[in-house]
Amino acid sequence: MSISNPRQVFSNLSIPFAGTILGGLVPGEMVLIQGSVPSDADRFQVDFTCGSSVKPRADVAFHFNPRFKKSCIVCNTLQKERWGREEILYQMPFRVGAAFELLILILNDRFKVAVNGAHTLEYKYRLELEGVDTICISGKVKVQAVGIIPPASSAVMPAASQTSRESEPIKSSSGDLSVPFRGQLVQGLSVGRSIIIKGEIKQTAQCFAVNLREQSSSNIALHLNPRLKKGVFIRNSFLSECWGPEESKLALFPFTTGQYFEMIILCDSQHFKVAVNGNHQLDYKHRVHDLSCINQVEVLGDVSLLDIRML
Repeated sequence: MSISNPRQVFSNLSIPFAGTILGGLVPGEMVLIQGSVPSDADRFQVDFTCGSSVKPRADVAFHFNPRFKKSCIVCNTLQKERWGREEILYQMPFRVGAAFELLILILNDRFKVAVNGAHTLEYKYRLELEGVDTICISGKVKVQAVGIIPPASSAVMPAASQTSRESEPIKSSSGDLSVPFRGQLVQGLSVGRSIIIKGEIKQTAQCFAVNLREQSSSNIALHLNPRLKKGVFIRNSFLSECWGPEESKLALFPFTTGQYFEMIILCDSQHFKVAVNGNHQLDYKHRVHDLSCINQVEVLGDVSLLDIRML
């Protein structure tokens, strides 16, 4: 099966991988994973998680874990850092050294899994589907692509709170994408909305910034500031004429001078979740809690904008 008309796609993944699922998952959608199992593989896993926290570890709604030495697939749920009862299928539809296509159908009450076109197993929800917003893949596996495929018209419709939206271009007062850029978020931010920024970093770039701010004041709810020369990604807020404590910890700096980038800022109930080039990078806890006040996006510095929109 080709990944046709996906609403989101991740390509040429680096394992271990963690990617933010824009808008979460809804019944009727499918997650299609195309990859291969290396000849020395002993196990790998695909996890649908509620966030990407490491300490404490994020809840895992669905843990799918093929184990080749025991020729079985273990499924489970992690809640409050405790594993539940394992469900084990003593069959092995994957072959070491061979390509595979893993398809996970999202239903109202369960995940339904097929491997290489054949039904494999079902797993009933133990956590609410609404909390799932990240897909993680780790272990001995190679993955070429992951696609989130929206439901067909005959599929179960999503709940009203998670109905998919069309993306809306964000326009500056001048109507172009020149930097510095300031564009208005007409109704402000709200939980579940995303801002997608596509651009190119200049060859001689030192730094750039993306700010989510209040148009009527100097307040900046989220300041994202990649510093290319130092390889540091600063996050902060500017509130009541004062900068707060900086956050800079990051496993890997995701930007390169002279290169294209796509940054996705997803607003959930507690955090801004930031992904770069399809890979989840960080969570930033809200310091402004009235999200509707955040009604302007600003881009400054050594970048050229190609597109900026809200989903």
